[in-house]
Amino acid sequence: MTDLDAITGLQQELVAVSRQIFARNLTSATSGNISARVPGHPEQVLIKATGKSFGDVEPEDFVLVDLEGNILAGLGKPSKEIRFHLGIMKARPEVGAVFHGHSAYATAYVTARGDLPVVTAAAEGNLGKIGIIGFAPAGSVELAEMVNRAFKDPELKAAVMTRHGFITVGPDVHRAFYLADVLEDNARVAFLMAQLG
Repeated sequence: MTDLDAITGLQQELVAVSRQIFARNLTSATSGNISARVPGHPEQVLIKATGKSFGDVEPEDFVLVDLEGNILAGLGKPSKEIRFHLGIMKARPEVGAVFHGHSAYATAYVTARGDLPVVTAAAEGNLGKIGIIGFAPAGSVELAEMVNRAFKDPELKAAVMTRHGFITVGPDVHRAFYLADVLEDNARVAFLMAQLG
C-alpha cells in the first residue's frame, strides 16, 4: 500500500467514525476533534480541521501533520487542540487515535461533582479508571500541558475535563470512539443513580 493509499483509507475511516460520533451525540456543532496515526507511518497524523462538524466532514477535512505539528498536506487549519493530540501520541507510542468530544453527561457530572465514578460493568472492563482534568481555556498551552500530564499514565484510556468534555485514546479510531461511547454511557448511569439516591 502506498502512502497515498494509507492516507486515503484512513481519511475514509475517519469520516465514517466521525458521523457515528455525531449520531451518538458525543459532541455538538463544530466542537471536538479526532486524530489518528497513518498506518505504516506512526510519525504522521491526520487530524480534523478546525471549524468542521463531525456530522458532515469529508475526507479533505482532515489535515496531515507530523508529530511536531508541521502541516504536510491538506487544506484548512488543524484543530486548535493539536497540542494535546500530538503530546499524547508522543508520550504513548501504542496510542493510534485520540478523540475529544463534548458529551453532555460526562461534562455535566464532572463539572458539578469534580469526579466521575466507574459504575457500569462495561466501563470497569474497558476503561478501568477515568481521569479528571481541571479547567483551562480551550486550545491553550496550559490545557495541553494538563492533558499531556494526565495521559502519561500508560493505563489511562479516558479523561474528562471540567466544563470541556472528554478525551479517549485507543489503538485505532474505532476503539477510541467505542471507549467514548462507554464513557458517556457510564456518566449517564452515574447521573441516574444520583437522581435515584
